Amino acid sequence: MPENTFDERIATSYEAKWPELYEPEAIDPVVSFLAELAGTGTALELGIGTGRIALPLRQRGVHVHGIELSPAMVEELQTRPGAHDIDVTIGDFATTKVDGTFRLAYLVRNTITNLTTQDEQVACFRNVASHLEPGGCFVIEVYIPELQRLPPGETIHAFTVTPTHLGFEEYDVATQIAFSHHYWIVDGRIETFSAPYRYVWPSELDLMARLAGMTLRERWSDWNREPFTSDSRQHVSVWAKTA
Repeated sequence: MPENTFDERIATSYEAKWPELYEPEAIDPVVSFLAELAGTGTALELGIGTGRIALPLRQRGVHVHGIELSPAMVEELQTRPGAHDIDVTIGDFATTKVDGTFRLAYLVRNTITNLTTQDEQVACFRNVASHLEPGGCFVIEVYIPELQRLPPGETIHAFTVTPTHLGFEEYDVATQIAFSHHYWIVDGRIETFSAPYRYVWPSELDLMARLAGMTLRERWSDWNREPFTSDSRQHVSVWAKTA
């Protein structure tokens, strides 16, 4: 089972540490994209966290079930308005089973990289396929590894630099692991958070999908359906279950 790095300290301060994720421009396009795919069906969110996307998606009329490894994140979710309309199962989303089938399953904000081995990521696709109805879709939002932006011989890339938050990605190409290091200034004190993530390329995800009986339906550089190009820093990909 993956290590749970999202403890109570992170769960209760998640919104304060990443306030930009809770701005309407960061939520509304995601919810509209997912609601369109779900239609009148139900959705399964892997790594539901504190409900940043699930709660507004439920407000759009989509029934959402979540899987979440961190009990602390679920406890925080349950304090939010509308949480009583969302069922959550505690467990590893690569292997945890829930009742029923779904029109849509989704992973947002790089959550697939929380699975730090290729076997776990492959298992996740197979687990999703077992929960999707025929023709159902699996959506992943994940960054493109920043290896092109590393100077020769360097392993660390700064991805966030603000007066209150510094973020660095430390790449180990031998293991395909990126260690994310965060430093925040909070009330004059430094708070830190570090965790390993397995970065993954779009082509590798496509192969995982094929192994699970899904095919690529569309790929964009963001939730507004901007074209995916060689300059894209992330992608939003949709695979459909073929049978």
